Amino acid sequence: MHPALSVILFTTASGAGYGMLFWLGLLAPLGLLPVAAGFGVTASALGLALVTIGLMSSTLHLGHPERAWRAMSQWRTSWLSREGVTSLITYVPAVVFPLLWLITGAPGPIGFASAVMAVATVVCTGMIYASLKPIRQWSNPYVLPIYLLAALFSGGACLAGVATFWSASPLLAYASVVAAVVTLAAKLAYWRSIDGGAGARTPADATGLGKLGTVRSLDPPNTQENYLLREMGYRIARKHAARLRVVAVMLGFIAPIVLLPFVPPVAAIAALLGLLVERWLFFAEATHTITLYYGRAA
Repeated sequence: MHPALSVILFTTASGAGYGMLFWLGLLAPLGLLPVAAGFGVTASALGLALVTIGLMSSTLHLGHPERAWRAMSQWRTSWLSREGVTSLITYVPAVVFPLLWLITGAPGPIGFASAVMAVATVVCTGMIYASLKPIRQWSNPYVLPIYLLAALFSGGACLAGVATFWSASPLLAYASVVAAVVTLAAKLAYWRSIDGGAGARTPADATGLGKLGTVRSLDPPNTQENYLLREMGYRIARKHAARLRVVAVMLGFIAPIVLLPFVPPVAAIAALLGLLVERWLFFAEATHTITLYYGRAA
């Protein structure tokens, strides 16, 4: 698929933002984070800012961004619509939580609601891609767990970076290191899966006519590259993909794992930059089955 910058920014920024809201809403009421109201307001504001930036950037990929609100009307059948609905609902506890914290001087249990809704929204985001069966790289059992784990890891790293300025316990930093290790393991398994996994890879697979003999196109449907091939058949050289995978691993995972216990703010920046590369690859390496009808082989 064509790796649109707006969608890459959306999935990376919003994932980190929801990860921050999850950790904050879960750990603060349990007394495992700084109790200062200034910390709660600052961390919540940063998490909501990341979420908002991500959601706003996602509309840039639409032909008519002003009609984005219509997407939420199909929540019964569309994961995209469910994501829109849950993202709006999440704002309620995520905004009320720091306000009550500021008024009462202590984090309240409404943070748990913020954490639950953050998870629900990331699940909807991941399912937008995991539910698309024509794209074998997305219709993969690792996709949804990786979206959740990446949000957990990046959000934890960002929140640990903020907590550093309040002399917080290193508990969250170490928890984020564990999340980073698990996310990296899942990502490596995902890459192995798509590199050698099953699925439609030739025109014969796409048509289901392979058992009748060799399947080939008698005449190309178009005389030149068209919209479908540009948007759904984006191609990246294997050597470039391999290099970018190394960059994603080193910058997005190894660097944060090493830096989180010592300089969480730097680790958070490295994690976000590395995840941008990882998410670019997620889209660039995905190929829609429709390209096989044009004679391409995976």
